Amino acid sequence: MSVENTRRVIGGVSAFAVAAGFAVTAGVGIAGAAPGSITWTDGSSKFTRTVSNTTPVEGETVTSAIKFERTGGVVEYVQAVKDFHPACMTYVDGSAKVDGSAKGLESQGADFARVTGSWAVYPNINPKSHTFEFSYKVGANCDRAVALNTGMDYSGTLGSGGYSTKGPTITVSKNVTTTVLDAVAAGVKVGQSVPLSATVAGGVDGNVVEFFDGTTKVGQGALAGGKATLAWTPAAAGGHSLTAKFLGTTKANESVSAAQNVSVTAADVATTTSVTGPATAVEGTDVTLDVQVSPTPSGGTVQFKDGAADLGGPVAVGVDGKASITQALPVGDRSITAVFSGAGEFQASTSAAHTVAVSPPAPVDVATTTTVSGPATAVAGADVTLAVQVSPTPSGGTVQFKDGATDLGAPVAVGVDGKASITQALPVGNHAITAVFSGAGEFLTSTSAAHSVAVSPAEVTTTTVVTGATTGVAGENVSLDVQVSPAPAGGTVQFKNGADALGAPVTLDAVGKGSISVPLAAGDHAITAVYSGSNEFQGSTSSAHNVSVTPAAPADVTTTTTVAGDTTGVVGTDVALSVQVSPAPAGGTVQFKNGADDLGAPVTLDAAGKGSISVALAAGDHAITAVYSGSGEFLTSTSAAHSVSVTPAAAVDEATTTVLALPANVKTGVGVDIWATVKAPNGDPIQSGGTVTFKVDGTTIGTAVNLVNGQAKVNHTFATVGPHSVTAEFSGAAGFLASASTVGTVEVSAPDANDVVTATVLTLPASATTGDAVNLVATVSPTPAGGTVQFMDGATNIGGPVGLTNGKATRSYAFPAAGDHQITAVYSGAPGHLGSSAEVGTVTVTDAPVGGGAGGSLGNMFGSS
Repeated sequence: MSVENTRRVIGGVSAFAVAAGFAVTAGVGIAGAAPGSITWTDGSSKFTRTVSNTTPVEGETVTSAIKFERTGGVVEYVQAVKDFHPACMTYVDGSAKVDGSAKGLESQGADFARVTGSWAVYPNINPKSHTFEFSYKVGANCDRAVALNTGMDYSGTLGSGGYSTKGPTITVSKNVTTTVLDAVAAGVKVGQSVPLSATVAGGVDGNVVEFFDGTTKVGQGALAGGKATLAWTPAAAGGHSLTAKFLGTTKANESVSAAQNVSVTAADVATTTSVTGPATAVEGTDVTLDVQVSPTPSGGTVQFKDGAADLGGPVAVGVDGKASITQALPVGDRSITAVFSGAGEFQASTSAAHTVAVSPPAPVDVATTTTVSGPATAVAGADVTLAVQVSPTPSGGTVQFKDGATDLGAPVAVGVDGKASITQALPVGNHAITAVFSGAGEFLTSTSAAHSVAVSPAEVTTTTVVTGATTGVAGENVSLDVQVSPAPAGGTVQFKNGADALGAPVTLDAVGKGSISVPLAAGDHAITAVYSGSNEFQGSTSSAHNVSVTPAAPADVTTTTTVAGDTTGVVGTDVALSVQVSPAPAGGTVQFKNGADDLGAPVTLDAAGKGSISVALAAGDHAITAVYSGSGEFLTSTSAAHSVSVTPAAAVDEATTTVLALPANVKTGVGVDIWATVKAPNGDPIQSGGTVTFKVDGTTIGTAVNLVNGQAKVNHTFATVGPHSVTAEFSGAAGFLASASTVGTVEVSAPDANDVVTATVLTLPASATTGDAVNLVATVSPTPAGGTVQFMDGATNIGGPVGLTNGKATRSYAFPAAGDHQITAVYSGAPGHLGSSAEVGTVTVTDAPVGGGAGGSLGNMFGSS
């Protein structure tokens, strides 16, 4: 047989299919299934491909069937069949069949489904054919009235064939739609706003529906939930023939509703509408706007407007002809009007504009986040670029890049996009790079998380060789040289005597050389040099250079060493001590000692044999001595003890920080909890002592509250809507200074007229053990339909909010620390029910015994949710 190994591109349904006598149909709309079939041969293989419906609609299922036959030659075993379908159609799970029996897929993709196996096809004996079926569901994203290709590939023991677009094609029909104009209420009057609503089947949200009065378009609306609406205001009395027209889309056909005759009568009482309210306001603060309709109508609504935009929904007009709204307005000069709808014999009217100048609020502090990015690896000596992003974008400021605690260069200005960067080389090792944003204007300072950069050694290997004197005399300098090859561009060498450093690192010259001259003690010394590495040059260590040093001739001048200075001191304050070596030697050092312990490093004597130190000592009595090292012919000596008595420093009161925790969703007339936490400089709560006074709008509420575990609480009921400032002031306590919180703001709104006041009651265990879970239960009454409860340990949330079941919420919680815990619960409120807070309850928690058994283990595993 002859089999093509490349897919043939066949466009649409070919004339070959028609000539072969197979029915091929195509169409648009829902006219019933239109199956299509196509047959072709390739060598001795014959293929018949049938599509059950070539003109489906969205949501229908289409089945393709491929019949494989042999017209001559030898048997072939079909091993894989891959069916291609439009990507907008989805394979129906479990639909693949071979000769009518289900067959699991070997694989599938966005536009294909594939089965594998071994199916024999004979030219003269059974089985003479095999049929492979696949089913797909038509998706909403299929293009309409466009021929979509289908086809197949196969492989067998005699070769393979590719016919991915052979056909038949599938043309998805547009959705048929119906449009119904909902009934218009009777009693329509001229100038009265009338709501029109049309229901469309077959469209999608966002599609456009136009409304007509006869042949005149009166407006349009977008579909939402299958409906489009329009407010129509008839201008003339008499009969009006109203229709709604769905415009149709690329995927749905146009449709028009039946006409609906509406009788409009004339209104006969003219009205005037006027708006009053404040002339100025602040963005974010509610403004109350009032309206008066005259003469007083019997019903109707007013729609407040800011220019052309509605402010909320229509507001019912009271029996006195008045109505009002309260809401915040955006910044700018707002032109406020009110449109009276009309009612009965009272005609509609629109007010003159009332101007409200709305200014922005004072700027508030803006928290920032700082993020460092850059390569995770680098090579010593090669520049690394580190970038930073400050969000939100501040107006100015700098960032200081740091490697651990060490500054990397000078502060870098932050750009207008909130970005900054530095480029420099880093030494070998692991580096934790952070960036500290300085803050700017209302943008607060912030520090990034650490970005790790692992710096590996450079690539050029070096050798280090030490040369110089091989003998010396104790107390006399020995000259030593070093050569690093090849000559590196920079770096230092550290000479070493065994494991001990000889002096400071030595900078290499341009040809890689360096030297030192140092005294060595009597004995044999193994001198090495360690090259630090620089840029692309790796570090290296020399082999040992041996120096044999003989003792110096003994000194012959006896010395005396005397210590003088302060005899008393205070902890934390330096004590001044001096030394005199006599006769004044030519060089040498003294080591001050506190008993057997060294005080600092050795002190070099001046030309007069004097030296001094200033050092802090611990509380107690100290015996200070000084040991002269000797120099040249001057012998070593040790002073007599100098006594210093050090007393403890006087205690200093510590500063404190007071932090507020304020409630959200506050309503007038409903008590809410306000918490304050007082902490010491180390962040620990102040456990006892002192009181906290709470103030709202500068006025003290309640009485001073004692601190318990660093926290205090007051329950307060706000009487008026709007923003209220809240502060908390700590009185101070033994060892701790007073402090006041920053000013917090609580936004208070009015409850709905029908909202029910709730009560929240806690049910708690009297005691618990750390690590073991206990149940905290809150009951809200009367039982609301919805809302959540937030359990709290003092001012700290315990997990997230918990939903109510039959008015109850339960939190399983394992206390992490021993002590008395103040537990409360705050109900969020729900439609028709106001929020409420439970009275504080105390749970006494003790530490679990060591090896606490199963109870402790289960508590640690499941104690908190």
